[in-house]
Amino acid sequence: MKKVLLLFCLIIIFSCAKKEKLKAQFDIIISNINLIDIKDGSITNKTIYINKGKIVDIRIKDSLINAISENNIDGTGKYVLPGFWDNHIHLRGGDSLIKENRNLLPLFIANGITTVRDAGGDLTTQVLQWRKEIKQNSLIGPTIYTSGPKLDGNKATWAGSLVVESPEDVTKALDSLQKIPSDFVKIYDSRISRENYLAILRDADKRGMISSGHMPFTVELNEAVTSGIGAIEHLYYILKGCSSKESDITQAIINKELSFWNAMSDLILSYEDSTAQRTFKLLKEKNTFVVPTLHIGDILSHLDETDHTNDPYLKIIGKGIIKTYDGRIQRALNASEEAKKSRKELNTFFKKLTKSLSNANVKLLAGSDSGAYNSYTYSGISLHKELEAMVAAGIDPLKALQTSSYNGAMYLKKDGQTGTVEIDKNSDLVILNSNPLQEIRNTRDIYRVIKGNQIYDPTTIAKQYNCTDCFTYKN
Repeated sequence: MKKVLLLFCLIIIFSCAKKEKLKAQFDIIISNINLIDIKDGSITNKTIYINKGKIVDIRIKDSLINAISENNIDGTGKYVLPGFWDNHIHLRGGDSLIKENRNLLPLFIANGITTVRDAGGDLTTQVLQWRKEIKQNSLIGPTIYTSGPKLDGNKATWAGSLVVESPEDVTKALDSLQKIPSDFVKIYDSRISRENYLAILRDADKRGMISSGHMPFTVELNEAVTSGIGAIEHLYYILKGCSSKESDITQAIINKELSFWNAMSDLILSYEDSTAQRTFKLLKEKNTFVVPTLHIGDILSHLDETDHTNDPYLKIIGKGIIKTYDGRIQRALNASEEAKKSRKELNTFFKKLTKSLSNANVKLLAGSDSGAYNSYTYSGISLHKELEAMVAAGIDPLKALQTSSYNGAMYLKKDGQTGTVEIDKNSDLVILNSNPLQEIRNTRDIYRVIKGNQIYDPTTIAKQYNCTDCFTYKN
C-alpha cells in the first residue's frame, strides 16, 4: 500500500513539473490593450508577447493562459502603436557640442520616439558610437539612421560636408558614404552645381543607395525625381515643381538674375493646380517621399514676434546648443517688414500645399528638423508638434500618424522589420493613455515606451532632467 501511495505521489509531482515546463515564458507581456492598426486605423483588444526584442505573438485577451513574464504591463484602457519616428533631425555642432548632443538622445525616448533619421551633420564618428551604445543598452536613446556628412559644393554652408566639384568627387563621396556605411545620402543645395547634383542622384540610384535632399533651384523638380531622389526635404522644392513658370524661373536662377528667396513670391503667384497635380502624380509614381517640416516653419516664421524665454525645454537643452539659435533669431529680427510678411505668407501656403500632397496620396514623412542651429525646435516634443501641424492643416489623424513610423520604415526599406505592430516585427512600441485617432495631441499622453526588451517610463526620464513640466501632457 505504501509503494502504491509513493508511486501515486511521484506521478502527481512529475505531472505538475511537466505542466510547469509547458508554461510559455516571455520577456514582456502587454495584456488587454487596444492595438491600433497603423495601416487602416482599426482597433482591436489584444495581448502582445515579446521575446528578445521581437513581437512573437499577438492574441485575443487571455487566450494563452500559461504565459508568464517578469514584465507584465496591464494595457486596460490604453492604446499601443509603433514607436514614433522623427524622420528629420540633426546631431551636429562640432566637438564642443558632442556632450550636449548626446544628452538629447533620452528626450526622444521620453517622447515615445524609438527611431530617428539624422539628416546630416559633423559628428558622424560620435553618432556611430552612440548607435552602438544604444544597441547595447548602455545609453538611452532611439535607433539612429544617419546619412553621415552631407554632400555639397565648395565652401559648403554646413561644417563636415563632403565637397563635390567634379565627376570624380561624386564617385569618391559615394564611396566614402558606403564605407561608413551611411543609411542614406543627404544632399544640400547651398553650393552644389546642377550637373553634380543630378550626377549624385543617378550614381546613388545605380548603387542602390537611398537618397534625400534639398534641391538647387538650378534643377527642375521633375529632373531630381526622375534621377532617383528618394525624399524631398522641405516644401520649397515641391512649390517650385507646382509652378507653371518653373522652367523660366530655373533659367533665371541659372543666369543669376533671380535668387532663391526672391523667387518665392513668383512661385506662389504662378502656382497652377494642373501643374501641381502632374507633379503629385510623378512623385507618387516614383515613390518619392516628401518631408514638409511644418512645425519649424511656424517657429521660424514668427521668431520676430514670439517670446520663447519661458519654454520649459530651455531648462534642459545645453547652453551651447541654445547659443547656436542666435543666428536665425537675429536674422529674423533684422529682416525688413516686407520680408517678415512674405515669410509668414509662404508658411501659410505650405500648409495648404501639404494638405494637397496628402489628398493626392503622396507619401509624407513627419520630421521636426530639430537640433543645433534650428531655433526653439526641441528634440522629442517637436515631432508631436509636427503631427499636430499636419492635422491643423487638414490631414486626418491616421494619415498624420502614418507619416511617422509607418512611412519612415517604408522610406528606409525597413518595413520588413518595423513600422507596424505585427508578429516578427521589432518590439519598438509606444503605449498611450488615450486614443490619438480621436485627438492627435494624445500622442503626448504617454504611459510607457518599449524599445526592444527595455521598458521606459517617461516620468522617470523627466526626473533625471529635473524638468517634469517638460514632459507634461498639457505642455
